[in-house]
Amino acid sequence: MDYYFKTKQIAIFIGDIAIFYVSLILTLWLRYSSGFYAQLFNFHIVPFSLILTIWLFVFYIAGLYDLRSLKNNLEFTKKFWYSLSLNAAISIAFFYLNANMNVAPKTNLFIFLIIFGLLGYFYRRIANTVIGKSEAGTRILLVGNNLVSQEISDYLKINTQLGYEIKFWMKDGLKDKEFEHLFEIIIANNINTIVLPAHIKKDFKSASLIYKTLLAGIDVVDLAELYELIFKKVPLAELEEVWFLENITQKHKTYEFLITPFEYLAAFLMLIILSPLLLIIAVAVKLTSDGPAIFKQKRVGKNGVEFTIYKFRTMKNDAEKNGPQWANYFNDSRATNIGHFLRATHVDELPQLFNILKGDLSFIGPRPERPEFVVSLKKEIPYYELRHLTKPGITGWAQINFRYGATVKEAYEKTQFDIYYIKNNSPFLDFSILLRTIKFLFTNN
Repeated sequence: MDYYFKTKQIAIFIGDIAIFYVSLILTLWLRYSSGFYAQLFNFHIVPFSLILTIWLFVFYIAGLYDLRSLKNNLEFTKKFWYSLSLNAAISIAFFYLNANMNVAPKTNLFIFLIIFGLLGYFYRRIANTVIGKSEAGTRILLVGNNLVSQEISDYLKINTQLGYEIKFWMKDGLKDKEFEHLFEIIIANNINTIVLPAHIKKDFKSASLIYKTLLAGIDVVDLAELYELIFKKVPLAELEEVWFLENITQKHKTYEFLITPFEYLAAFLMLIILSPLLLIIAVAVKLTSDGPAIFKQKRVGKNGVEFTIYKFRTMKNDAEKNGPQWANYFNDSRATNIGHFLRATHVDELPQLFNILKGDLSFIGPRPERPEFVVSLKKEIPYYELRHLTKPGITGWAQINFRYGATVKEAYEKTQFDIYYIKNNSPFLDFSILLRTIKFLFTNN
C-alpha cells in the first residue's frame, strides 16, 4: 500500500522540478530573447540548480510533499505561499552574497519568482485535484467495527488524495452474514486489500477463508498497520503484547550506539558556539525575576532511570508551591515575562545540551516526563512504559506531530507517536524530525 503514497509523492516532486526549470527558461527568454540558451547554460543553470535543492528542502519541511495536507484548502495555500516567500528570501541572499557568479539577480530573480509562483501554484492545485479525484489504488474490504476502524473510515472519506477507498465494510466481523460470501464481495467491488483486526486471523475458520484470498493476489493487512501508515502513529487500543514482540526489536540499540558519539560532538560544538547567547539569557533570567537562572527538575529517562534535566527558568520561583502540575506551555500564568519569550522561541531548552553530554538525553527521542506523572500515566495509558526503551530527546516525533500535552488524553495521543518512533527509528526519520523541528521553531505548528 505504501507504493501508492510514494508514487504520488515522487510525481509531485518531479513536477516541482520541471516547473522550476520551465520558469527559469521562460524568465531568460523574456529577458534575452534569442540569446537565452547561452544565458541558461553559461551563467544560470548551476546557481539556480543549487537554489532548487534548497527550495525542495523548504517545501519538504513545510509539508508540501505530505499527501495528508495536499488538498485545495486555505491551509495548503498558506503553506505554499509561505514556503515560496521563504525561498525567495533565501534566493536573494544567495545571489547577493555570491556576486561573482556573473548573474544579475535583481530583475531576473524577480521575474522568475513571479512566473514560478503562478505556474507552481496552479500546477499544485491541478495536481491536488487530479490526485483527489483519481481512482483509489487501494480498494479496501474492511472487517470489524471499533473506534480505530471508525477513525480510519471517517478520515479516508475526506482525504481521497491518499488513494484509499473502503468499498465494503463488514461491521459485524466474523458474525457478519456476508462473511461467507467473501470472494463474491471481493470480485463485485474490485477489492484488492482486506483490512481486519489481528484477532480475526486467530479464528481457524476465518483464517482458512482469508488464506485462500492470498492465492487470488489479495493483500491482507492488519488494521493497526493501515492506521500506522495513514496517521504515522500506532493505535494503542488495537495492539496486544505479541505485536510488540514482533515489531519492537533491538535495532534501536544498535542505532543509538552508533549515533551517540556524533551527538556528543554536536552538543559540545553547539555549547561552544552558543556560549555567549547562553550567558546573555542566564543574566536576563536572573535580573528579571527571583530565583536561579537554570531550572533543575527530575525526569524519567531510559529504562525508567531518573535524571536531572536542565532548562532556563521560565516560571516564577514559587510556581509549584501547591505541588506538581501540568504546564500550559504557551499560556501559563506562572510564567515570567521573559519566560513567555523563552518558551515561544524554545531557547529555554538549550541547557539540555549538557544533558546530552551527560548521556541522559539524545537530540531526538520521546520527551522525558516527570516521575510524579509517569506513575499515574502508566496506570492510565497501556504500554506507556515502552517509551523508556530508548533514550529520551530534546525533540521528537510526537513533538512535531502533536501540540504540547497537558492532560492524560493528550499524553495518550503522544504515546502513540512515541511508540511509532521507537518502532520505525532510522537515520532518515531522525533527519525528517530535525528538518521539521526547524520549521516548528519558527511557526509553532
